[in-house]
Amino acid sequence: MRKSHGPAKNSGSTFGKSKQRPAKSQSSRPPQKQRQSRAASGSANGRRGSGDEARIIQLWSQWQSQAVKPPLDRWLRGQLRAPRQADSADNSRTLSEAMFSALRFQQLACALEDMLNERNGVSASHAAEHDWQSWDEQWQPAAADTMHPSAFWYWIQLRSLQPWNFVRMVRQDEQRAHLFANIEHQVKAKPLSPLALLWHGVRPSFLPLLQQRAKRSQWSDSDLQRFLQMQNGFPPLWLRINDLRLNELAADSRDLKALQLRLQEEGVSAQLRDDHLCASGGRGVNSSELYRNGVIEIQDLASQQIAAALAARPGDKIWDACAGAGGKTLALAAKMNNKGAVVATDLHQHKLDELKRRASRAGARNVRTFLWDAAAPLRLPQEIARQQGFDKVLVDAPCSSAGTWRRNPDARWRFNSADSNELQQIQRNILTQAAPAVRPDGILVYATCSWQVSENEDIVSAFLQANPAFSLQSQQMLGAPEDDCDCMFVAVMKKAGS
Repeated sequence: MRKSHGPAKNSGSTFGKSKQRPAKSQSSRPPQKQRQSRAASGSANGRRGSGDEARIIQLWSQWQSQAVKPPLDRWLRGQLRAPRQADSADNSRTLSEAMFSALRFQQLACALEDMLNERNGVSASHAAEHDWQSWDEQWQPAAADTMHPSAFWYWIQLRSLQPWNFVRMVRQDEQRAHLFANIEHQVKAKPLSPLALLWHGVRPSFLPLLQQRAKRSQWSDSDLQRFLQMQNGFPPLWLRINDLRLNELAADSRDLKALQLRLQEEGVSAQLRDDHLCASGGRGVNSSELYRNGVIEIQDLASQQIAAALAARPGDKIWDACAGAGGKTLALAAKMNNKGAVVATDLHQHKLDELKRRASRAGARNVRTFLWDAAAPLRLPQEIARQQGFDKVLVDAPCSSAGTWRRNPDARWRFNSADSNELQQIQRNILTQAAPAVRPDGILVYATCSWQVSENEDIVSAFLQANPAFSLQSQQMLGAPEDDCDCMFVAVMKKAGS
């Protein structure tokens, strides 16, 4: 569902959420000695601790050696697509888990090593009071390359609670274990400190931005703590039921429970959470018969809620301005029962080609696609011009993708203020160019997959000030920390009648 327009940083919206509390976080941990025992017992745990360590180090070295790094999930698929004899399916899963853990906690590993050796003015005994934001400004991901691989992976193993054997491969084991326990204690004492952000794999310099978000969304301290804890792992893979194909099934296999059981029979670890279907392991969803037949689609819960904000009805004329590969386009089309029209545009033809393939599988026959670069307002199709514009327009704008860091931990290290400023200019331009296509009394929806106030409420506020014909109906954050999914923003604006 990645889309792009402008800088390559965007991986959430293109251009060119049921209430579910997250699972208990990793902050509730067993005692240090028990952690060491678990981590050191890889050989007793079957598939781990049996030579995985050398392959993990090799794979991480290959990743780090790239001058320009693609998204990790895509890169791993290429590396593990044709497994070597030593890379079984289970082994490949172990390697993927290790790589994602390393990306989440690589900065923490560097900080712990600095504290161990009292480098860069960092003292473990005063870690909670250290100026971590200044330290962060000087830190680069390449700093992880200066550490011995066994030392780097020792810290990653302890933090991610994985039973590899790196604890047996490093010197100063007792000193390292004592340091780790000490820092964990300091984080628990000050759970919203810059040190706590480090602990959860979030750059300390993001603390002011997160505090701004918490204030704007009226998050409590516990809400913000939960948001940070959620960054330690993946959300489930949320699934959307496609009404256009559902009626093709036998009547007794259409409800969610029946669909869950069918997926489980095919080896997918499907679950029901508050009337929504998701998967968290097992066989890949996209290999299931239900997916191949278009009955289910992979779409994050927050993304589903953005599409729902348009309240699509049969007969509507809707424009998805930054459609990408079409997740929200198809969700809208499914609610329209192939009546009316959904126009999907994007900067990139290859994304629209993928959307067409997905629309065919989904049975969506009312989707039309065009290229649009936001250099000027869209030239309206004739039937849309006759009614003075679209009933509803969705601008799912390119953004920093900060709300998808759980799935894409590599994105958090590409984020910087210069990129953010560039993206905000693009966001303002797309929203301005899309607005003329909304008919009188029509709806304009602005969305991102970012939690940054500057990409969301600030963009909406500036647009409304410059376009008095529009009024704000609602705006809110979706997903994390309230729901176990991505963190996204949606604003609904209405154009005055003629």
